[in-house]
Amino acid sequence: MTSRERMIAALKKETPDHIPCCFMIFSALWERCADYHQFIEKQLEMGLDARVELPELPIHPRPEVQIKTWKENIPGKPFPLLHKAYITPAGTLKAEVWQTPDWIHGDDVPLFDDYLIPRSKKFLVEDERDVQALRYLFAEPTDEEIRLFREQAQTLKKLASDRDLLVSGGWEPYSGDGGCMGVDGLMWLCGIEGAILMAVDKPHLFEEMVEIVHRWNVRRMEVVLDVGVDLIVRRGWYEGTDLWSPKLFERFVLPTLKKEAELAHQAGAFFGYIITSGFMPLLDMIIEAGVDAIIGVDPVQGKGVELKPLKEKARGKLCLWGGVNGFVTMEMGSPEEVAQETRRAIETLGPDGFILSPVDNVRDPSERTWKNVMRMIKTWREMCRR
Repeated sequence: MTSRERMIAALKKETPDHIPCCFMIFSALWERCADYHQFIEKQLEMGLDARVELPELPIHPRPEVQIKTWKENIPGKPFPLLHKAYITPAGTLKAEVWQTPDWIHGDDVPLFDDYLIPRSKKFLVEDERDVQALRYLFAEPTDEEIRLFREQAQTLKKLASDRDLLVSGGWEPYSGDGGCMGVDGLMWLCGIEGAILMAVDKPHLFEEMVEIVHRWNVRRMEVVLDVGVDLIVRRGWYEGTDLWSPKLFERFVLPTLKKEAELAHQAGAFFGYIITSGFMPLLDMIIEAGVDAIIGVDPVQGKGVELKPLKEKARGKLCLWGGVNGFVTMEMGSPEEVAQETRRAIETLGPDGFILSPVDNVRDPSERTWKNVMRMIKTWREMCRR
């Protein structure tokens, strides 16, 4: 099989010529490369089933929105306070974030980013007035943005065609702004506590927010699907039962998940769902939604993830992507532990409907981690030759 055929067989829940190995995120390698083409070539040299990821579309508010940013030094406080205001026809949305020494965005405050959660003094959305103004923060892609996206997509699709590689869209982890998302985005807009409390105390208001993000998300998905991809990915790191009860998931996540999976299937693409923790109680609903692959099966840091029961439930219904923890095992473990966990993942989750990967990422560029990466690949190759 070609690499693309192998990945597609796994996504179909079939048994390929051997289990594919495609890293979910591989920042340690990305940082060693001069450009994206070299990043793909290096993965192929290592024997991996690289996928070619299309870029994300820009995220910006509607043209009528005015944006103001400023910095405030507060006496007695160790860090400056960054302010960002979006002045819309329906009111002004304001965010306030402490600019700690490890803040990576300069004097700006992005709309979506994990750095917001622990550093925010005030989140953008807190009440009903904010929700009305929120509509203006999500502009559809402009004609020029779509044109540029299509040009970039054609170049990358040629790379994939020349190498017989899978093409994916909707989520680009190395330079993207957030990707295809649902409730994940609301966590950044409201804060984790704010989002959950709104869902419980003001469910209709929260439902309105979910719909705002979903409509914007669908339009962006349509642009990506229109150029032709094998796989489109929705991020759902914050949609598991670590944060949401199954009932809340059923009300606020499942409906949009279904619609987006259906949209992908209508375009002939597989639908992948990144959820790395707390998804075991949600499996029936994830299958019901039409998800083709759970991306991020983490047996160490994934809360409640048990490989054998997961495989029994998923066989023939879900492709499972992951199997080895990225931080504790790959970056902190010994080569023997890496080999042991790799064998366990392959024996338990394979041979059908399984793509091997560290979860979520291999970030550490040290030689120790690199040796562990090579040990994982060596073990994978040995297992595949059996």
